[in-house]
Amino acid sequence: MARDLRGFIKQLEARGQLKRINALVDPDLEIAEISNRMLQKGGPGLLFENVKGADFPIAVNLMGTVERICWAMNMQQPEELEDLGKKLGMLQQPKPPKKIGQAVEFGKVLFDVIKAKPGRDFFPACQQVVIQGDDVDLNRLPLIRPYPGDAGKIITLGLVITKDCETGTPNVGVYRLQLQSHNTMTVHWLSVRGGARHLRKAAERGKKLEIAIALGVDPLIIMAAATPIPVDLSEWLFAGLYGGSGVNLAKCKTVDLEVPADSEFVLEGTITPGEVLPDGPFGDHMGYYGGVEDSPLIRFHCMTHRQNPIYLTTFSGRPPKEEAMMAIALNRIYTPILRQQVSEIVDFFLPMEALSYKAAIISIDKAYPGQARRAALAFWSALPQFTYTKFVIVVDKDINIRDPRQVVWAISSKVDPTRDVFILPNTPFDTLDFASEKIGLGGRMGIDATTKIPPETEHDWGAVLESDPDVAAMVERRWQEYGLADLQLGEVDPNLFGYDMHK
Repeated sequence: MARDLRGFIKQLEARGQLKRINALVDPDLEIAEISNRMLQKGGPGLLFENVKGADFPIAVNLMGTVERICWAMNMQQPEELEDLGKKLGMLQQPKPPKKIGQAVEFGKVLFDVIKAKPGRDFFPACQQVVIQGDDVDLNRLPLIRPYPGDAGKIITLGLVITKDCETGTPNVGVYRLQLQSHNTMTVHWLSVRGGARHLRKAAERGKKLEIAIALGVDPLIIMAAATPIPVDLSEWLFAGLYGGSGVNLAKCKTVDLEVPADSEFVLEGTITPGEVLPDGPFGDHMGYYGGVEDSPLIRFHCMTHRQNPIYLTTFSGRPPKEEAMMAIALNRIYTPILRQQVSEIVDFFLPMEALSYKAAIISIDKAYPGQARRAALAFWSALPQFTYTKFVIVVDKDINIRDPRQVVWAISSKVDPTRDVFILPNTPFDTLDFASEKIGLGGRMGIDATTKIPPETEHDWGAVLESDPDVAAMVERRWQEYGLADLQLGEVDPNLFGYDMHK
């Protein structure tokens, strides 16, 4: 298994999922335009080896398909991610084992935690080249600008590492950073994020906040840092659990923080509380340009990197994008944890086209009236990341929630808008959602698309149309006799039924 960026790139290339581009390309708009076209078609990862004005190559779209996300997690199928979710769920809410088999299973999880403990590297590859003080020049990094209305160049896939000045607990997050000068950047994070909390604590004590940015790391570590699961474990331990062995860390040169030892680049600096600059606008995951916000200013005084480093980047926008692929994988990881929180949920799906979290489709094993509404309300409060889910559609367990045609049929045939749609007004909301009348405050909608049972309805529900099983079996046996053996009745092209899926 690849445990650094270079190993993952080699893995992709060996599997025919990497394209090297030697033509001269501009990091200003051009690279994003090329990459976006590749993302739309589920194409391979890209390595731009000749970047205008830069000494280093740029890797992008490495995690542009769910298949490649699975490879990064040392798995082959998305369903395998649910096993990881079960493990995390067991750690989140451990229960006393009632059987020997349960005790053995829990023991295996605890052993995995021990194996996941981070290691130490005293001669790390990320410090093969050290640049300090006035020699630090962020313009040497091949930072991209994805959209013409963007305010400047950005870092998108950097691990932003800070530490709680009271407890010493580190936080690792993935936040956008905007270049402000040759040695400064602003960081854009929500007030509820770990880095923002650490900055508030530092401000209360009159201290600067030390910060490190690790660029070009093992994609598995990026997945761990992007997993907002409420377990009292560090992101380093998460990454170790994800990968099956601990992440090797190295102590920074000038700040009291640790970074992945095999990072391609590491930036070290400090934030002075209260020192801010305007950040934005930038294209965001909603498909629009966001606003301009005063954001904390980072002053960098040290940059280290590997020999011949590779710069890893991505960009946000209307799906499909790499962040949407990561969200699909995280959806699988969340599923067992959500089932643990809300027992009646059989499965749930966050469609990419719904921006990976704005709409959720959940299936339940319905047993009593009103259960769909209860499940929707429980979903919104089950995990913090579902706070901003705007629509929850509840269907029966026999509906394939990953087939939009089945979901639309359930809504159309089982929903009476007067009875089955309910609105929660004026709830805390995503500040990037321009659909809300007031920024940061919006409504949520629940839709009960399950089969109704008394007293939800006062009349009998019609029986679902199904083939006669004996006739279906006979037709299966005689298919070749009909002269139809050459017809492949696999997955149907949706364009045959009035859809337009080419664009």
